[in-house]
Amino acid sequence: MSHEPPVVGTVRRDEPLAAHTTWRVGGPADIFFVPATVAALGPFLAAHQEVPLFWLGLGSNTLVRDGGIRGAVIATAGGLGALGHEAALVYAEAGVPCAKLARFCAQSGRLGLEFLAGIPGTVGGALAMNAGAAGSQIWDYVAFVETVDRAGCVRRRPPADFRIRYRSVTGPDGEWFVSVRLSLPAGASEVGKARIREHLALRKRTQPTQTANAGSVFRNPPGDYAARLIEGAGLKGLREGGAVVSEHHANFIVNEGDARAQDIERLILRVQDRVRTETGITLEPEVCIVGEPS
Repeated sequence: MSHEPPVVGTVRRDEPLAAHTTWRVGGPADIFFVPATVAALGPFLAAHQEVPLFWLGLGSNTLVRDGGIRGAVIATAGGLGALGHEAALVYAEAGVPCAKLARFCAQSGRLGLEFLAGIPGTVGGALAMNAGAAGSQIWDYVAFVETVDRAGCVRRRPPADFRIRYRSVTGPDGEWFVSVRLSLPAGASEVGKARIREHLALRKRTQPTQTANAGSVFRNPPGDYAARLIEGAGLKGLREGGAVVSEHHANFIVNEGDARAQDIERLILRVQDRVRTETGITLEPEVCIVGEPS
């Protein structure tokens, strides 16, 4: 008789990841786990000690190759969704959508995170890449985070335990973000709501929000903008299969409906090559490319 503790959450096998990424591409995951709570991670991780792990939020900023992911995908969106106040801090678990956190803070009279309203990801992803916009970034407001390791041990860590840079955060190996406490200045709720409306209006004007995309494809190089370099190289509208460099914003690649992951990856490489040839600058992808080729 098995004495393994029951898994609290949803486990599926051979789950197509195209349904869980904003580019709407990607092959299957061997194991797909949606934990019901942070505590549910411990038994799952203990039962899969030798299995490679990949953590997935809303699937933005991620390109999953057509062959899918060997191992286990832990999907925080739909599972780790606790959000509330803890004394003077705002508490959010890793699966909370960024936009939901922004609205909650504004409604609560806590200011500073309005820019998250336009970022189509989760809190866990925002922490991992130091998401930001309009001169602000999420780690500006982090009081402390909680992480989990392969043994299911949850630790509380201050920002000092991490190296925090532009769109990059590195910290202790083998640990993943499961929650955060945020210290935000108090202010009028209407001010926060107005800022959110401004951010969303700007995003609608400047980004291809009505098409399948994964957000900005490349990091901005020091002192410049990836979109300017791509547009300057004449690459708007460049196509690879069903993947196209957006005419609306050059640092976005959109799936017109029938793209495969390999189309998007090839297009990323073509853009890098052309910009490097034209300017000598190598654009670094902001998106995380994972999985096996088809």
